[in-house]
Amino acid sequence: MSEPASTFVIVGASLAGAKAAETLRAEGFTGRVVLIGDETERPYERPPLSKGFLQGRQERDKVFVHDEGWYAAHEVELMLGRRATGLDLNTRTVMLDGVEPLRYDKLLLATGSRVRELNRPGTELPEVHYLRSIEQADALLAGLRSGGRVAVVGAGWIGLEVAAAARAHGCPVTVVEVDKLPLRQVLGDEVGAIFRDLHVANGVDFRFRTGVREFGSMGNRLSVVLDDSSEVPAELVVVGIGVQPATELAQAAGLEVDNGVVTDASLRTADPHVYACGDVAASFNPLIGARIRVEHWANALNGGQAAARSMLGQLVEYARVPYFFSDQHDLGMEYSGWVAPKGYDRVVFRGDPSIVEGKAPEFIAFWVRDGRVLAGMNVNIWDVTGPIQQLVRAGHAGRRIDLAALADPTTPLQELLD
Repeated sequence: MSEPASTFVIVGASLAGAKAAETLRAEGFTGRVVLIGDETERPYERPPLSKGFLQGRQERDKVFVHDEGWYAAHEVELMLGRRATGLDLNTRTVMLDGVEPLRYDKLLLATGSRVRELNRPGTELPEVHYLRSIEQADALLAGLRSGGRVAVVGAGWIGLEVAAAARAHGCPVTVVEVDKLPLRQVLGDEVGAIFRDLHVANGVDFRFRTGVREFGSMGNRLSVVLDDSSEVPAELVVVGIGVQPATELAQAAGLEVDNGVVTDASLRTADPHVYACGDVAASFNPLIGARIRVEHWANALNGGQAAARSMLGQLVEYARVPYFFSDQHDLGMEYSGWVAPKGYDRVVFRGDPSIVEGKAPEFIAFWVRDGRVLAGMNVNIWDVTGPIQQLVRAGHAGRRIDLAALADPTTPLQELLD
């Protein structure tokens, strides 16, 4: 008598979840695969929501991970508009709203993250937007096309990309940021200043070192009242103050949570039947030598595939170099590596990072500690991610390099480790 087929359940119909389902089938898994999502849209990629789609350059259908018929063709049960409300580790059961509980043999948590909400009077007004879902992007795009004044709260990646998209639509833009520079907690003062200058050159007005006190009315338009008592008039507001991992399901079930669902390098939790990947996972990265949580697209893409293989019993060590990208105005960049705030002692520039006549520069920046490259960012220079990641791998392994040669554009990056 043959054994019953296994049931693998993926909670989170995200890029990570969809890639995990795809990999299970590609690796020959013939059991039941159930992909659960609380949104009504099939899995899609989030980067276009603040980039090409929001700028009006990318069609809506292009954001989806798979064609609509892919799931049925590969026997992946897609349960959309369903929220996982509970998880029983002892009976290996997921509770769902509106349907019968679902038993699993292996479970993958790919629940992603949620936007941090701004708790200020007036945030319930219809002119105040967040950007995390495709539905929110639809509403925001419609607003930007009107060309009205836009206030962006938060000068992180989402805030700056929204500001750039709004300027592309011809909207006057003001960005409010409590810190003294954009992206300072991620990139530091030296590179944060470059992004400030880029946006200023493209007509963005910054209000630094102040936050939002409340949202109110100024005649027939919205008024954003700042902590310094000044007011920013706007027809549309976008709040982008970061995200937090969606760990509620894991935490209620008793899984270890520490800035994400804790996993080992194989993306396994302490429960042998439960795995986690993507934004929600705080995983040990052998390259970095620490447990880290990465919120970006590449981690969802690659983490979903790695988790699926781990669920199948394959030997997996998820030790990729963290990677993300951004497009703002005429600047395109790729960042590879990992460095904690104040975890470097200098930034080495290869090329001139100055904004000249409003034009984005071409350069590479390296975050270095004790002569070791911990991270690198190429700006408007392409096809160098490979050697940059080699330098990052070597740096995290303890390899020091010649910093003068690192800064010299005439020295090929590939030669620095020879």
